[in-house]
Amino acid sequence: MRAADVVRMPLGTFTRPTAETGGALRAEVVNGYLVRHDRGLVLLDTGMGRGDDETEAWYRPRRIDLRDALGHLGVRPEDLALVANCHLHFDHCGGNPLLGATPVLCQRGELATARAGGYTFDHLVEGRSYELLDGEAEPLPGLHVIPTPGHVDGHQSLVVECEDGSVVLAGQSHEHAADWATDLDHPDATPPAWLARLLAFDPRRVVFAHDDEEWCP
Repeated sequence: MRAADVVRMPLGTFTRPTAETGGALRAEVVNGYLVRHDRGLVLLDTGMGRGDDETEAWYRPRRIDLRDALGHLGVRPEDLALVANCHLHFDHCGGNPLLGATPVLCQRGELATARAGGYTFDHLVEGRSYELLDGEAEPLPGLHVIPTPGHVDGHQSLVVECEDGSVVLAGQSHEHAADWATDLDHPDATPPAWLARLLAFDPRRVVFAHDDEEWCP
């Protein structure tokens, strides 16, 4: 497996309102990532689900259906061997109802938070086949799940070890590639404790859920 076997998959856009940006309205991309692993196809994140009318008006999402996004890559939902959500907010797990019995990797605490209410939408979370994790895991050879709390306590990222260097699928551990770079390089930055764990894989690329830009050393 090579780094080129990790493919960004656009899943739509939404508008982040001024109440969240502290400034102007900001358009945000929503990306999933398909990993063509030697043992099967793995997907991080499934796009934006529909919530309630208030959420629709607040974020004004423009969705790309998971089936269409995968189809553009010659893949069907039933072809997936494994799925992970970086976390269970509606903009990361929206296509999960299409997954059938495909296992979904999730931190145990994240699922408990999602089920407690006021966090996501029940119809996006219930009825899935979860493989619950308590911290790090290696569900397939060279595919690592690393807890990366910050945006939410149960956030997780994936690391894919490839012949030509590791790729970090950071999800929303950082909003943008520039934020990752700041944590690495700014003298006044206080990077999260788990950043050193990701850097231990000597990544050649780091990719993000809400940014098309990548970080490369």
